[in-house]
Amino acid sequence: MPTRIICRRLAGRSCSVAAFCTRTKVPGKRVSFGKAEEDPSFRKAEKSSKPAATLRLWKPPGYSVAFRPLAYMGAKRVPDEDASRGLDGGSPESDYTRIGAGQVQNTYSITCSRRLSSAKNALPDLESGKFLSAQADLTQTGKLDLAEDNGEVADVEAHDPKEDPRAFQKQRPEYEELSYNRYRLPPPLSVEEGSRILQDVAVFKSSLKPHTVAGHLFQLSGLPVEEHESLKSNALFAILCHCAVESVQLFDLPELLTVLKAFIHLAVPPNHSVLKAYESECCRRAWDMGLDRLLLVADLWRCLGRSVPRYLEIALSYVDLHWQELSLPQLVQLIYIIGEGRKAPEGLMKKLDALVLKHLNALSLEEVGAICLGFFKSSHGLSEHTMRKIGDKVSARMAEMSDYALVNVLKMYRYTHVDHLEFLKQLGTVVPPRIPAIGTQGVMHITLACSALHYRDERILDAVASSVPSRAAYCRSKDVAKFLWSFGCLNYEPPNAEEFYACLEKQLRMKSREFQKFPEHLLTSLLALAFAERFPEDLIDCTLSPKFLKLIGSGKLDLKKDLFTLDGTVEIECPFYTGHRLALELKQEVTEALWNSAQKDTSTKPEVKAALSLLEDMLGGPQYVKHHMVLPHTRSADLEIRLDPGRKPLPFHSEAAAVKLESKENGICLTEDLMHQLLKGRSRNPSPVDNVESKGERCIQKTSLQEERSSSTRDDFAFSDGVPLTGAILDALTKSETSCDVPDSPPKGQHLGVTRLAVQVSNRNQYSYHSKHLLGLHHLKRRQLRRIGYTVVELPFWEWFPLLRRSRSEKLSYLHHKIFDSVL
Repeated sequence: MPTRIICRRLAGRSCSVAAFCTRTKVPGKRVSFGKAEEDPSFRKAEKSSKPAATLRLWKPPGYSVAFRPLAYMGAKRVPDEDASRGLDGGSPESDYTRIGAGQVQNTYSITCSRRLSSAKNALPDLESGKFLSAQADLTQTGKLDLAEDNGEVADVEAHDPKEDPRAFQKQRPEYEELSYNRYRLPPPLSVEEGSRILQDVAVFKSSLKPHTVAGHLFQLSGLPVEEHESLKSNALFAILCHCAVESVQLFDLPELLTVLKAFIHLAVPPNHSVLKAYESECCRRAWDMGLDRLLLVADLWRCLGRSVPRYLEIALSYVDLHWQELSLPQLVQLIYIIGEGRKAPEGLMKKLDALVLKHLNALSLEEVGAICLGFFKSSHGLSEHTMRKIGDKVSARMAEMSDYALVNVLKMYRYTHVDHLEFLKQLGTVVPPRIPAIGTQGVMHITLACSALHYRDERILDAVASSVPSRAAYCRSKDVAKFLWSFGCLNYEPPNAEEFYACLEKQLRMKSREFQKFPEHLLTSLLALAFAERFPEDLIDCTLSPKFLKLIGSGKLDLKKDLFTLDGTVEIECPFYTGHRLALELKQEVTEALWNSAQKDTSTKPEVKAALSLLEDMLGGPQYVKHHMVLPHTRSADLEIRLDPGRKPLPFHSEAAAVKLESKENGICLTEDLMHQLLKGRSRNPSPVDNVESKGERCIQKTSLQEERSSSTRDDFAFSDGVPLTGAILDALTKSETSCDVPDSPPKGQHLGVTRLAVQVSNRNQYSYHSKHLLGLHHLKRRQLRRIGYTVVELPFWEWFPLLRRSRSEKLSYLHHKIFDSVL
């Protein structure tokens, strides 16, 4: 047999060793990481392509094994699960290697133990032979997989693959000292040279100096990319990494950075334990690095794809003390790092805002975009003054700006809600021709920014709508939801509406798996479709089902209000819907919460308070105006008024109308106001409007015939204390058959003659920016009010707000015209 295997059984500690495949194919010659031993039989065996033998290793209980791995650069790796079973003492069939005809003996033995050192015990994946898993999702350098300390994957928003988020680093040569270009590869290394390095590791593993360890790692990162997986599965490379961990505190700072750079090029998985040791060391040294090195190390961790919140916290505390020393490139790079870390102290961000304003004129457009994105990702906004200065700078040169930088500036405008008219005008000119070339996520962010700013530019929206059908298949569930929401919120129907909505609804039905993780995207989509009067009943039934409600309830977002809005809309606009509905208890809970919020909102709005007070005075008292939520699911309150066929106001039962004392014997209904009149001789609620006959002190509704008959004969009588004895009071005192009860809702027989008014005191936030187009939710509310029989009376902000500064009589005249002319 052409293969010699040396295996010793030694008493003592048990040892577990993963099986390494030793069959290698290297064009032209075969290379091993050990010394080659010439044997004539080997040359003969090399002519055969079939393996000469199959060896299955088994670890008997009570024995330890000193194993001599025959590892090659091109070795085929044993699957992780098989190696794990072998290490755990599984069945003999689990561990196997195939011995190739061309293999050679490695004369250097490697003894493994799980208790070599405390550092090694902290790195079980180095021992088990599973160092640096070859899983594609961990080794792809183009995809960052940030892992938190608790093992959870950080929620990182993937950028558009067509754009480079680090493009600003090409603007100035100073960024080379502050960042690392992972595309600048280390000096290339041949397979043979790599083999010699690993042979040195096998010989000198216990005496390798720190600078040698760092140099070997960086040199090996220069191997061809196709050899990296074989390298990372090699036992000698695992030993080298173990040496790097044990030497981590002995490295000087340049050597530490060299090792991190090597890990970047070798695509070390971000959650690997070897990186945890290096993260701890970086945290220990952070205060001694200086600004340049602090930023460079943070960028190296970013390139590695590992989230290092503790390091960033220490680095930012250092920066907070030295923020005035930041140069322009340091400022931009710092804000980029903060954005990728997703958080920063509020006080520091205000200081950086001041520095941005100071350096704004010297910043390039790409750097402005990077700054906006960094603030946006860290959930901090730039000040309004800074945003206006940025708007001035960008609007003057928007055509020169890259799509990616422009989208980032839009994100910050979306976050701060600062309006800059010239910027928006330029946006409508520059963006539409670019839409076809911008990535899907970039187009989504442009559309969403327009929605958040309530900016309804038909040029932008039409360009987006025309591009969506061709790219719908590439949309995430988030993209679909945001496209639908933007158009629904802006209450805009594009020319290709049927095609636009059909392709997005199709995607909703195809992305049920994504909705298991992001249920809010389906709910957002259905609300947006409801704004556009589109009701896919199968999707609505799924969303309101108990299973989906349980899924929504388990998330971090409170979506009860959105569910309530959808359910209430279905009740009114889908009379033939027979699917799932919300439980009554849930609807009552949300209604109460919304009403409490609406009351607080009203108390802070002088335009609503003024309208309510004046309407009560005009109509004769608070019992004629009901401030409540006619449609609670639309989330805003209304002022409701009811008029009879003769345009006379009808009162409501409410607390404002007081508690009534009924007397069935004489048919009179005595209110507190009426008792006050009878006892004190004056009315507390006189009416300022002569043509409104129903007074604040009266609660008895008479027919028009009775009023005409008694008004001419009984108006001259009065009690001695000055109380006017009107015809209505005399009729109430003398006619016991007259009922004084006034129902909260008119009797069914009177519904045909009663006009119900829903008075809407509007504001700018209910309309598109600089227009009179209602936004989606408010358009939906008015549509539904009309559907259930209300007449909508609007006090538009462009008419009512200026009147608030005018005289009382002018406001009353305006309200009288609005209320009574609406029923003509």
